[in-house]
Order: sequence, then structure tokens, then C-alpha cells
Amino acid sequence: MNSKPLVLTLSLLSTSVFAQKRLASQVIKWSEQEVIERPIAQQRKILETTTPTLSLFKVHATTLYPKGFLKEHYTQANEEMLIIKEGVLHLTINGVSKDLPAGSLALIMPEDTRKLENTSSQNVTYYVFQFFSKDSTNTARGKSSGGSVMIPWEEAKFIENPKGGRKDFLNRPTNMLNRLEMHTTTLNPGIMSHAAHTHLPAEIILPIQLEPGSSQVEEYINEKTHAATDGDVIFLQSMDLHGIKNVGKKQVTYFAFQFD
Repeated sequence: MNSKPLVLTLSLLSTSVFAQKRLASQVIKWSEQEVIERPIAQQRKILETTTPTLSLFKVHATTLYPKGFLKEHYTQANEEMLIIKEGVLHLTINGVSKDLPAGSLALIMPEDTRKLENTSSQNVTYYVFQFFSKDSTNTARGKSSGGSVMIPWEEAKFIENPKGGRKDFLNRPTNMLNRLEMHTTTLNPGIMSHAAHTHLPAEIILPIQLEPGSSQVEEYINEKTHAATDGDVIFLQSMDLHGIKNVGKKQVTYFAFQFD
């Protein structure tokens, strides 16, 4: 495992917003999110928006207490992706189970059964990204592209490069998306990953921390810079000008994913 701080790339709002409308690019601070207490978990609502290809895109985070689970095996009509922030999530999809440590992800197709459990003695926190397509779901496309998948952090190969490194996780169609591209970038101190740029797909950047110490990045959005750190969610709307820079003194790693 690459023992560097991990940042998951995700464009966000400075405060939680819950309306089915097209949101502008922004950074949503983890520290500012309302914590909703449940008997076996905490939940944080993070954002709801539309994009050029999605009627609704939702993000929330759940912290499951030890030995807890939210539901027995269940299905959902929308597509769902999970990223583990901390702890180990025991996930079962269609009868197949895996333990997913921090930095791991899962993509779950509509109508596939799933159960999310914390079988450990420590809390587990994970982000949930929900996709609702404007078009009808394409089950055949999702299945032919690989269906639901679970990818533990250590199973993704790290490829070193002059700026730091990279892990590739997904680059494929799904039931509801024409393309979902996800990778992590490990970025050396003091540099930008790319010059400021635009693209049609919306994008998420999410910093998370796998090792002690905090990540310090700046996201350039439409001629303004926004500070972000571990746990913050960066939401980048379609065609907004953006770029990310490591402003700390050590490497940072972030997940970045585009979807359309």
C-alpha cells in the first residue's frame, strides 16, 4: 500500500445544499456538516444537484458504530458508489462479501442486493454517491461493463510518475452513466496536478487521510482559490474552470472521478 495521505477528488459546496437544482462548483467542509444521530450510526447530508446527464446526484456520509448495520439485504432503483473514509466496511453484494478498508470503493448497480455492516470494534465511515439518470437505466450495458464491483485499496496498482503517482480504479460505462472514470492522484508538495481546465463531465474530488497528518490542497475554481483538507468534498460542475494544487509540505493523494 502507498503509505501517503489519500485525498479523494470531489467538487463541493461550502455548506450542505439539498435542492434538486444545478449547483455551482464549490468546496463543502466536512467540519461544517450537521451530524444526524441514529441509534447505530451518524449521518451527514452533503449535497444534492443535477448535472447535464443526471436528474439527481446525491452525496452523504454514514458512520456505522461497531457491530452495526443499517438494513438487512436490500435493493435500490438508483446506482450507488461507496468510498471508505476510515475503518473497515464489511460489504455484501449479491451474496459475495469483502472487507473494504479506508481508500477502498464499491460500485453497486441498481436492483443488486447489498448489506453494509461494521463487524469490527471501531467506527467505520464511508461516503455514498447516488446517481439518478435522466434516461432510462441500461441494465445490459451495466452488466456487460462488469456489473457491481468491490475494489480494496491495496488491490489497485500504484504507478509512480514525476509528479507523484496514480492508481486507476474505474473507466467504464454503467447502468446509468455513459462513462465513470475514477483514479487517485498522489501529488508532490508545491505543484498543481494540471493547469486549470474545463470538461463536460461533472467531477468529484475528495481528500481523505489514511496516515497520520492532514492534507492541504487548494482548488482553483473560476478564478478563485478554495482551501480543502481531509474529509472535505469538492464538487466541480460541468465546464467550470478548475485545478488542484498541493500547498502542504508532504505528498497528498486524492480520488478524482468524472461522470456523464
